[in-house]
Amino acid sequence: MRKAVIVDIVRTPAGRGKAGGALSECHPVELLRTVLTALVDRTGIDPVLVDDVIAGCVGQAKEQAVNIGRQGVLASGWPESIPATTIDRQCGSSQQALHFAAQGIMAGSYDIAVACGVESMSRVPIGAPTIGLDPYGERIHQRYAPGLVNQGVSAELIAQKWALDREALDAYSARSHERAARTAAEGGFDHEIVPVTIRLADGTEQIVSVDETIRPGTTAEGLGGLRASFATPEMTERFPGIEWNITPGNSSPLTDGASAALVMGEDVAERLGLTARARVHAMALAGDDPILMLTAPIPATQKVLDKAGLTIDDIDTYEVNEAFAPVPLAWQIALGADPDRLNPRGGAIALGHALGASGTRLMGTMINHLEATRGRYGLQTMCEGGGMANATIIERL
Repeated sequence: MRKAVIVDIVRTPAGRGKAGGALSECHPVELLRTVLTALVDRTGIDPVLVDDVIAGCVGQAKEQAVNIGRQGVLASGWPESIPATTIDRQCGSSQQALHFAAQGIMAGSYDIAVACGVESMSRVPIGAPTIGLDPYGERIHQRYAPGLVNQGVSAELIAQKWALDREALDAYSARSHERAARTAAEGGFDHEIVPVTIRLADGTEQIVSVDETIRPGTTAEGLGGLRASFATPEMTERFPGIEWNITPGNSSPLTDGASAALVMGEDVAERLGLTARARVHAMALAGDDPILMLTAPIPATQKVLDKAGLTIDDIDTYEVNEAFAPVPLAWQIALGADPDRLNPRGGAIALGHALGASGTRLMGTMINHLEATRGRYGLQTMCEGGGMANATIIERL
């Protein structure tokens, strides 16, 4: 079978996804344009060679509506002949975009594709497409009576099931910030971040080049003073045994950002004289209980390891998205994974979770870590709304 490789992968800095955040004045199409343009600038590839652009975006409403992938292509000045589509697999949307790109290349449908993602949570708030609407319908309400819950409550249920107390959650979260801060200070993110130029209302320009979400000096003791976020009267009555330990400090922050990967056939990279950085080794998907919701990375990981013929000990680094601290901790326990290999450069608790952009953001961080440590295999998995997960194993080249 034809092999799919990643030639380059980039991201914007992470901006806090609220009014006044570092990227909040930047239109989401401009965020996507920034990373698409960077791929061309860094690799020298002629964009006319790109067969398709696959963009992940969760909040496909307001300024992110009308196929933002296509708008990013046009805003980049790329030829009008290049098509694009926008997909939604919730938090794993751009990881799924990478899967689709790799699958198209392996099948011979594409020679070159771009997998990317974007989310401006300051401009298109989480849940914006369904405000005032019921996205489920009668049959789902019947099947899951007394009702589905939000992801924060799911995180609480996971913490309870795996006996993860507040101290463990906050200690893990402080470690995420410590690892991310150390990596940033050592220049470990420099190769993956491309600056964003923002034109302000007064006509002046501002350049954002560092992650706004990392908080150096974060301690578990400091996080311990934050109040639980999801202990509503309705939920405390429905789940009386929960201790309610999920706070803003052990959750990923609302975030603005974009990321993109240039994917092509290994033979195409050789023909164009481009150096491939990683090979897509195996891919898998899984679904799980939509009330626990965030546990699907566990079966997805088991499936992708089986497909690859590898064990967890064969993997040099794991990127498990830190939507909430219980997610990677439960995954680590269930898989018997080495905590030193888990999110070694920090995760979404520190680096942010710009929903549609997070999949290719994690992949870029993982590739850079493998290159820095000379590791061979990396595994990425992400929990997704509705109880799903993607899992991907790459091999550094």
